[in-house]
Amino acid sequence: MGASGAQRTPLRQAVQIGLIFGVVGVYLSLVGMVETFHGRAVIAGVISLGQALLLLTGLGAGFVVARRIPKDRPWHSVAYGALAGSLAGLVLFTLPLLGNFVHLRSMFVNASPTLFELLTFGRGLVRGGLLLLVVGAFLGMSSVLILRIPRRILRPVGVGVTTIFLVSLFQEQLEIMLAGPEAIEEIRRFLFDVRGLTIPGASFLLVVTAVGNALWTKYRESIRQRANQLPAAGQKSLRALLLVAGILLVLILPIVTGSFFAQVLVFVGLYTLMGFGLNVDLGFAGLFDLGFVAFFAIGAYTAALLTSQGPLGIAHISFWGAIPIVVLMSLLAGVMLGVPVLGIRGDYLAIATLGFGEIIRLLVLSDFLRPWLGGSQGILEIPKPMIFGFELATPQQIFYVTVIFCVVVAYIAWRLRDSRIGRAWIAIREDEDVAAAMGINLINAKLLAFGIGASFAGVAGAIFASMVGSVFPHSFNLFISINVLALLIVGGLGSLPGVVVGSLALIGLPELLREFSEFRLLVYGAALVAMMLLRPEGLWPEPVRRRELREFEPGVQPVAEEALAGTKGQVEVERL
Repeated sequence: MGASGAQRTPLRQAVQIGLIFGVVGVYLSLVGMVETFHGRAVIAGVISLGQALLLLTGLGAGFVVARRIPKDRPWHSVAYGALAGSLAGLVLFTLPLLGNFVHLRSMFVNASPTLFELLTFGRGLVRGGLLLLVVGAFLGMSSVLILRIPRRILRPVGVGVTTIFLVSLFQEQLEIMLAGPEAIEEIRRFLFDVRGLTIPGASFLLVVTAVGNALWTKYRESIRQRANQLPAAGQKSLRALLLVAGILLVLILPIVTGSFFAQVLVFVGLYTLMGFGLNVDLGFAGLFDLGFVAFFAIGAYTAALLTSQGPLGIAHISFWGAIPIVVLMSLLAGVMLGVPVLGIRGDYLAIATLGFGEIIRLLVLSDFLRPWLGGSQGILEIPKPMIFGFELATPQQIFYVTVIFCVVVAYIAWRLRDSRIGRAWIAIREDEDVAAAMGINLINAKLLAFGIGASFAGVAGAIFASMVGSVFPHSFNLFISINVLALLIVGGLGSLPGVVVGSLALIGLPELLREFSEFRLLVYGAALVAMMLLRPEGLWPEPVRRRELREFEPGVQPVAEEALAGTKGQVEVERL
């Protein structure tokens, strides 16, 4: 008991937290992230992305200390934060210190003189090491103090700093978008230097985003109340206006952003289509399907066989003529998968469907089906979609096709969710045995979920085949299923807007950061871990799921109390 209590003392916690963050900083340095990111400035001549990573180790240590250690003695928390930050700096200092006596680069290729100079601020081993300890202590202490700032002040400033970081990260893409008339060029020169954001540009972004966030926070509720107080015709007009604005934004987006952004948005759209499909299986019906890439592959190969102008083409029909057949074939494949796994639940269902995905991949690669499916050489000469004799060949044009299908599929998924079968799926997700006792036909409901979800993925496969112009077995690996599952979790299981948000976050952002491709999976994994710890319900969660996971937070009514209140209200109505 005494040992357990000693392990939980604030001093021991601060030491552990500081050492952990120091090890994280050493790891980021030795894998090359710090030195690679140092080549990109956040603010030209002030701070680089690599230096920002190092600063985050001290700030992170202080942040965790402030969250873990009781706040009954404020100055003690500040001291513990300074201790954790200085220990993180001390662990980082071991790298240049060892590098002064041992040839670390023979073991760690990224342990370069440039890294050591960066860690010691270019001040030499002794002075740089002392400065690293002082900076770490200052950052840890500052992080504790920052968290004591009132939320109404801290939140806008945090939004402003985050905006500066994101703009600097996507500087190249934004400069491409701002290339044009002289007036826009003036804005670009004001915001960006060759090496990063200018100091006036960064200050402008900080002030504008902080003030905008503060004003929105202050007047958000009053705006919502006024909108809700409008008459029915006024609310309808407002929704129509917002819808028109959204449509116009979607229409001009690929034109303004260029072909590279349009290509990224097409991939986001394809994963959104697959996300809607898996959301029917997992988010609505609770069916854990890990072989979802199989339906994506079936849709792509069906469209390829029907439309290809090469020797493997069997019908040579148009893309639009192939879509109904693709939907039908994918739906049948989903039902065929569902029949043998009807009695399986949970993790066992995930393993069984994973096997189905691997079976499809191996069948396509097999010599037995090579005369019909092309084997490893794939199917070539797949034509682009045509509208009134006009070929949709560029990424911008394919983007519009993807958006149309996303809107149609989202509408179908929305209508299904609120229908009788949608309520049956949700009942099966919550408790399969109780759903069966209530008279729900489990076989029909599950097969419908598998089939409809598969048909959505098949449409995504058809668009992919037409966009690329060829299909190969190696384009349909397990990682696609994992990506679709991850975007659902990040966006929010069961939430239709969450699918779009998750796809933008996990597919769009990594595609835009291809210059850091060797570290994308590392950041990807860290983001998923942080997401599960800080916001397990997702970025745009379904209301019911948010209430389940945030039941004990202030302002969130527990699910049980809400259900009880609803029951009491119904009883009172019946009495009346």
